[in-house]
Amino acid sequence: MSRLHGIIPILPTPFTDDGSVDEAGMRRVVDYVLSAGAHGVAFPAMASEFYALTDSERLRLTELVVTEVGGAVPVVGTATAQSPQAALELARAVAGLGVDAIMVMPPYVVRDGMPGTVRLFERLAAAVDVPLMIQNAPPPLGSAYGPDALRDLIAKVPQVKYVKEETTPGGQKITKLLKDAPAGLEGVFGGAGGRYIMDELNRGAIGAMPACELTEVHVKLYELYRAGDVAAARALYNRLLPLLTFQAVFRMDMTKEVLRRRGVIGSTHVRVGAVPLDAVDYAELDVLLAEVEDLLIPAVKG
Repeated sequence: MSRLHGIIPILPTPFTDDGSVDEAGMRRVVDYVLSAGAHGVAFPAMASEFYALTDSERLRLTELVVTEVGGAVPVVGTATAQSPQAALELARAVAGLGVDAIMVMPPYVVRDGMPGTVRLFERLAAAVDVPLMIQNAPPPLGSAYGPDALRDLIAKVPQVKYVKEETTPGGQKITKLLKDAPAGLEGVFGGAGGRYIMDELNRGAIGAMPACELTEVHVKLYELYRAGDVAAARALYNRLLPLLTFQAVFRMDMTKEVLRRRGVIGSTHVRVGAVPLDAVDYAELDVLLAEVEDLLIPAVKG
């Protein structure tokens, strides 16, 4: 597998109105992000409602994603779970499905601190042959490790090749982590929905892992930046930012509403923790999407 880089959107889990998994919708999501130029895909993470899926649903949908991607771009699977044992079991199963890397957020119910996280990643490294990524997320689910702790983890477990940094101030932490970075570290990705992507890229991030409803705009921004046209990338970021701040409030509900409007999925159902939009929110979203309409591709082929 080539080095991960660029825009690797977190795919949502489409459901029908009754809460059942919508596999046809999942296939359309994959088709859309590939058409949008994504440099990879990741599933399932926070924006996928991983916590609301059964293990069998997680594995079935991961298999579907790997099949639909068909090797076109890398697939980042996940093994975030409530315990080290559950994470290890998931990692083995996910690796067997053919993913190219595995992202893990340390167990989030009862924590064993960095010593426990090191032990977990040592066991993961012994169990699977693919690169590992630690998702460094803020509380309440994330462990919010500092740069020194992450540097120590990577030095002890060289198979940890990537970090998804989502704590604040994330840009400063990326700078500190990349200073005297461990030899095994291949790169740091930004998260937080892409809201801080310019700062992250300026500080040396190799890409971002936002939600997927505006993938083509994130891809264009990243490619402008990498081509050296930072001013054009910033202009695009400034146009995108109102939607990113809207998404910060409504999260999966906003992502799914945009994907529904674009014809990718049929239902906006969120299993757990929905933050429904009201009539004024829908009207505001109308305005925000109209302002970037010229940047969007037809989301569904044909």
